[in-house]
Amino acid sequence: MHASSVPSVLPIHDVVIAGAGPVGLFLACELRLAGVSVLVLEQAGNPQSPLKQLPFGMRGLSIPTVESLHRRGLLDAVKAPSPTTNASASTPHWLQQQRRAGGHFAGMQFYLDQVDRAKWPTHLSGPADAGVATDMQHIEAVLAARAHGMGAEIMRGAGVDGVEQLDEHVDIHAGAQTFRARWLVGCDGGRSTVRKIGGFEFTGTAPEFTGYSAEVELADPQLLQPGRHYTPAGMFTFQPPGTIAMVDFDGGAFHRTQPITREHVESVLRRVSGVHVTVTALRLAATWTDRALQAATYRKGRVLLAGDAAHVHSPLGGQGLNLGLGDAMNLGWKLAATIRGDAPEGLLDSYETERHPLGAQILDWSRAQVGLMRPGESSRALAAIIRDLIGTRDGATYFAERVWGLSLRYELGDKHPLVGRSAPDFMLADGSRLGEHLRDGKGLLLDFGADGSLQTTMRRWQDRITYLASDAGDKLGLSALLVRPDGIVVWVSKGAADPEDIARAATRWFKCLT
Repeated sequence: MHASSVPSVLPIHDVVIAGAGPVGLFLACELRLAGVSVLVLEQAGNPQSPLKQLPFGMRGLSIPTVESLHRRGLLDAVKAPSPTTNASASTPHWLQQQRRAGGHFAGMQFYLDQVDRAKWPTHLSGPADAGVATDMQHIEAVLAARAHGMGAEIMRGAGVDGVEQLDEHVDIHAGAQTFRARWLVGCDGGRSTVRKIGGFEFTGTAPEFTGYSAEVELADPQLLQPGRHYTPAGMFTFQPPGTIAMVDFDGGAFHRTQPITREHVESVLRRVSGVHVTVTALRLAATWTDRALQAATYRKGRVLLAGDAAHVHSPLGGQGLNLGLGDAMNLGWKLAATIRGDAPEGLLDSYETERHPLGAQILDWSRAQVGLMRPGESSRALAAIIRDLIGTRDGATYFAERVWGLSLRYELGDKHPLVGRSAPDFMLADGSRLGEHLRDGKGLLLDFGADGSLQTTMRRWQDRITYLASDAGDKLGLSALLVRPDGIVVWVSKGAADPEDIARAATRWFKCLT
């Protein structure tokens, strides 16, 4: 990045977002909720793609993601049936079981009847207490409609190809056009142009395999058994009549290096499955790898990264989309407060402090699954031990906690078990839930005292924090709690709430005393 030669008369946006995938669109919604001007630039001219539709576009949304959508009033739209759903498609093999699977680790399933939900007493039942399955095209459409309706400008067919950063703004080049913004956020995927031009260090582990997702016609589909199978050459999953996923431990040699032909898919399928099956037609195919890379920093000056631009890993376990949407939820209110000038010192830096360690954990979670999938006796022996563990009640509960996202906690310097965690979705006396009171993007002080004695203290901060006095059916032994705009608890009280304690917590997160 170098000094800009662009005329200073360009109109300036508060934020330009590179990438109109789910992460960029959700971030645009968060910024517009705070009144920040947003322009989203997207390289692709058409948002639709067969790879975003079922079956390959299927994504499982974790509980933190579902909570975020609930808190912004988006959950019902995301849960609605996707227009791209093929009603004639066969039921996935993991649903064709008497026992209901709750998720998997390297293909080893745990079941809902094994999970001990009593381990999470603060996770209350409600509309956001379980994951949701949808497809990429549907969630993108929901988020794009919301972003557009909130006043975000979305420009398609305009990929970022140049960035020049000065002290007070960033100039962003997209073909013949130049845009100016106070901040630029790269949400432009694993091959992020913003990350590359910005000089962000991006390191990790090289791929061990090429993964394939393919829709084929088979001359003899009865030769392949449905479900997931580990073989001496790799792994494959078969969903009749012709949906194939497979991994070939070739060091990632084929990924994006050659055209994917019918003959090649047939050759790899025969080698990995060990079955002389014949592919008569290739309808759709894509490749992927298990490379696991992360940006050393998520911010350089006025340029930030989120989603796959900041971290990439294999799609095993379906953590990538959830990780990226979590980035957007965490970053949005912090960047908006910085732009408005009411962010306390270090607030924007806490985006990286909180999200970078979580990204590193997810990369290791992905690597561990790859280790169990490698061909060889050692991997099969280790997988047998993990399978025994995941089949126990404690094991299933541990894996559920990790896969569902219930282990998420930021270290905020308070030992109370709720601080740093997602706020419980309390059912309040008027029939509303806590999550519904976060839809305006402000913080929330929930006061369970019937007299509303804290209202005077909170009145001067009402532009940043909503004050709500209400009883609840189950208060978890609390008298009050302060919640950030992203739904994270930052302060709790079990006894009579001290206004000075509230002021200190509010000042730390909302700059309320200045």
